[in-house]
Amino acid sequence: MERGVATLTRKNPDDVVITLAIRSPLCKSRKGGFKDARTDELMLEMFKQVLTHSHLDPALVGDICVGNVLAPDEMYHARAAMLAAGFPDLGLMAVTTIANQIRSGQIEIGLALGVESMSESPDNGGPTQSDLISCNPASSDCPKPMGWTSENVADEFNVSRQEQDAFAAESFQRAERAQKAGYFENEIVPFTVYQKDASGERKQVVPAFPQWGRSTTTGGNASQITDGAAAVLLMTRRKAEELGLNIIGKHITTSVAGLPPRIMGIGPLYAIPMALKSCGLSQDDVDLFEVSLFVVSQHHLMTGNRSTKLRPLTPPDE
Repeated sequence: MERGVATLTRKNPDDVVITLAIRSPLCKSRKGGFKDARTDELMLEMFKQVLTHSHLDPALVGDICVGNVLAPDEMYHARAAMLAAGFPDLGLMAVTTIANQIRSGQIEIGLALGVESMSESPDNGGPTQSDLISCNPASSDCPKPMGWTSENVADEFNVSRQEQDAFAAESFQRAERAQKAGYFENEIVPFTVYQKDASGERKQVVPAFPQWGRSTTTGGNASQITDGAAAVLLMTRRKAEELGLNIIGKHITTSVAGLPPRIMGIGPLYAIPMALKSCGLSQDDVDLFEVSLFVVSQHHLMTGNRSTKLRPLTPPDE
């Protein structure tokens, strides 16, 4: 890597530059000028100030990443405030952040990790919103639960309970065959955890969200409420070879597609073609699509008889 003042000050088309750097006053907590302002209200004001001082069309902004330490619902606050300020629908990301840091030379090795204990921290819905935020229709949809979005997708795109049940049954069967065939031997690792004795009781499969839409989502055709963790370790190829590590994949690109929160689950339907186009690929060039979604109504749009059809994994015995 070249170094020195002459190199650093040279103007290149690929330079990443700063066009705006602003901040709010820094006030004492519990005593200062912001003591009664909510987190989402401060975010909203910052977004507005950016638009005022940058003179930038918000539609040109491709993605937004908001950092926060203490707010328990920062993702909801960030997206809702962004929409209320006038920015377009955008995604909120993770592995790509590490990949881009490596690609830019900031770090050589990075770890992207996800963990969730819905036993300890159940989903009780999104936070309450300031009236300044909830008066925006799109913003008011942000805290709504995923079951609501599932029923919206089923209703708006006419995905029946029968279609979802059939897809779910096939998905369970494929997963069982794949695991027996050893597809996940190098992916699933054992965890040692404390357990209490418990007995399960089989119950009838009934609509999980009877208060919304056509009530097509059930415990049988939606993802389970899950406790789990996952990690992805990324580094430069040079570093991996230096360390003698096995390379199992290469990060090529990421596409982000934002859409209204009420149907947020169908984002991959738009993001996948964007990613393929950026790489000069067609769907026929891809051997396997792995799409992670909450419910079958969303999956069915990806793999069913729709305008964009992705081929699921076909085990060798089929």
